[in-house]
Amino acid sequence: MTETRTARIALVGDRSLHVRSHARIPGLLDVLRAQHGIGVDAYWIPTPDAPATDLAGFDGVWLLPGSPYLSEEGALHAVRVAREHGIAFLGTCGGFQHLLLEFARTVCGIADARHGESEPDASQQLIVPLACSLVGHEGAVNLTPGSLAERVFGVERSIERYHCGYGLDHAFLPELTRHGLRFTGFDDEGQVRVAELAGHPFLMGTLFQPELAGDGSRCHPVIRAFAEAAVSVAARSVVS
Repeated sequence: MTETRTARIALVGDRSLHVRSHARIPGLLDVLRAQHGIGVDAYWIPTPDAPATDLAGFDGVWLLPGSPYLSEEGALHAVRVAREHGIAFLGTCGGFQHLLLEFARTVCGIADARHGESEPDASQQLIVPLACSLVGHEGAVNLTPGSLAERVFGVERSIERYHCGYGLDHAFLPELTRHGLRFTGFDDEGQVRVAELAGHPFLMGTLFQPELAGDGSRCHPVIRAFAEAAVSVAARSVVS
């Protein structure tokens, strides 16, 4: 019989009762266990504590909404560890934005790439204010056929919930794509909503918040796929 284990997931973010998605997380973890039989053991890690935490010892890292984070360094560290160690990673809303920021700086060599929310006067803003704020809005996401995102969703078009006002400056799309980041979800105007990393076991970011889908009694496919990927990482570590 093959030995299995529960996936250890790091929930990286500055937990707050005022962030609706944070309040949803415990219930969604219960849904994963009860409805899908996916074993997850989750640990909340504030962003200032992330650099001193052995994130490489986790099977999954979920960089949660709630930016600007108390520690941008901690958020970027969480992305880098998951990316470099082949750990399952999900970044939602602010987590998506910092996935792009870490990739631009570390992989693409754009050292002065900045987040416009935390550094509005920076000359090289990778993450910029959206033309129309998506705080409290829903919108269509069109998924690229054959992509991981499309396989996870099981459809080519979905309606998702947002709570953000910042996104990627599309001037950086060619360079990010050239280095292996795939953009596989767009709104009806062609603005990026989903990113994934080619060659990684599971690394995905969504500008929307899958935590807010429905009433919380069911798991969004993205969250379920992330948890399943973390379990696969756990199984891999047992075999090795």
